Amino acid sequence: MDLFEYMRNTSMEKESPLAARMRPRTLDEVVGQEHIIGRDKLLYRAIQADKISSVIFYGPPGTGKTTLAKVIAGSTSAEFRQINATVAGKKDMEEVVAKAKELQGMYGKRTILFIDEIHRFNKSQQDYLLPFVEDGTLILIGATTENPYFEVNGALISRSIVFELKPIPAQAVKELLRKAVYDKDRGMGAYNAVIDEEALDFLAELSGGDARHALNAIELGVMTTARSEDGQIHITLEVAQECIQKRVMRYDKGGDNHYDTISAFIKSMRGSDPDAAVYYLARMLYAGESVAFIARRIMICASEDVGNADPMALAVAVNASLAVERIGMPEAQIILAQAASYIACAPKSNAACEAIFSAVQEVENSGSLPIPTHLQDAHYKGAAKLGHGTGYKYAHDYPNHYVEQQYLPYELCGREFYTPSGNGYERKIREHMKRIRQEAAEKGADSEV
Repeated sequence: MDLFEYMRNTSMEKESPLAARMRPRTLDEVVGQEHIIGRDKLLYRAIQADKISSVIFYGPPGTGKTTLAKVIAGSTSAEFRQINATVAGKKDMEEVVAKAKELQGMYGKRTILFIDEIHRFNKSQQDYLLPFVEDGTLILIGATTENPYFEVNGALISRSIVFELKPIPAQAVKELLRKAVYDKDRGMGAYNAVIDEEALDFLAELSGGDARHALNAIELGVMTTARSEDGQIHITLEVAQECIQKRVMRYDKGGDNHYDTISAFIKSMRGSDPDAAVYYLARMLYAGESVAFIARRIMICASEDVGNADPMALAVAVNASLAVERIGMPEAQIILAQAASYIACAPKSNAACEAIFSAVQEVENSGSLPIPTHLQDAHYKGAAKLGHGTGYKYAHDYPNHYVEQQYLPYELCGREFYTPSGNGYERKIREHMKRIRQEAAEKGADSEV
């Protein structure tokens, strides 16, 4: 590094955003990820021993993925190279590989390649890395906000250890903010600012576990708030509210937050909790989720989890789906809330769902068993001569419009697939079926006498 590059780096360090200046430099300064970097954990031991292998850091923004990569860079004897997948291409990787081969061949020195936003690389770009990761030319560190099992090449995943970073707890964010305000070396301490406890609580809570977001809000507050008569900059709750006007919503319609939220929404309807169902509905709408997608999930839940316990549930869900497509937002949220709360409050039964799954399994196991002759179609040419339809009993000619006869293939005689529950309307279905079958059996016994 020459003098000019040294001066440039020094200047950038002083003038860089607060979040960058406050980035932890050692493992002991990293907060909120004790589940992977506690002193007894594998990653901590590997970094301390400079024996890091290929890893992928996965987690929401602002949880320390790049920070951990920087910590590794500062503690390893290996050559550390960094690229960002949003702007880098194959040529950049080829240069890194060429240099890595040179260092390995001439000095036996390893090369660690840190790829930020690795999910932005396409399949061919990820494939290019495979042989060099496999033969040890490169030690890969990938960082991604997307579920790597969806977005990263399976072969790279199999050659790496995936570490999931969690949102930073509010208490840890508070400590970071407090340090950022009063630290004169790397923080805003030179500005003679003070922050109220309620402002700390507010920012830590609304940051959603994203330390970078909270630090950006603090920096904005300090830089834009006028000094009071006492010569200090006071970061009050009012100032904090101005600096962070909207709760961070970690939601990506193509990522796992999308799947987690819709899963919680469905399970809340299934679990008969209308409050939770409407809450998760609000989160999805707030994040810009498609109303058509939400409506489809409500229709599925109406059939899968309510079924015949309340046959109106599916009608409500289908009509809600049609309505939101014609009306759109913002009024569509009212219709979706009505449908979701109806499904959540409806009596539950998965008997129809279990019936079809059980029947499909039977078909897979036993194949296409012969249909009883009396149920076969007698109308097509030559069918009657073959005896098709002979002996069929027309149900409407009998009391209760019901008559006992073999409907299932004879090999499945007595097999039950649909068993109505005792919930809601299915209780009436169960009682009705029991009654007509019992009356038919009694009439049959009387005729024999």
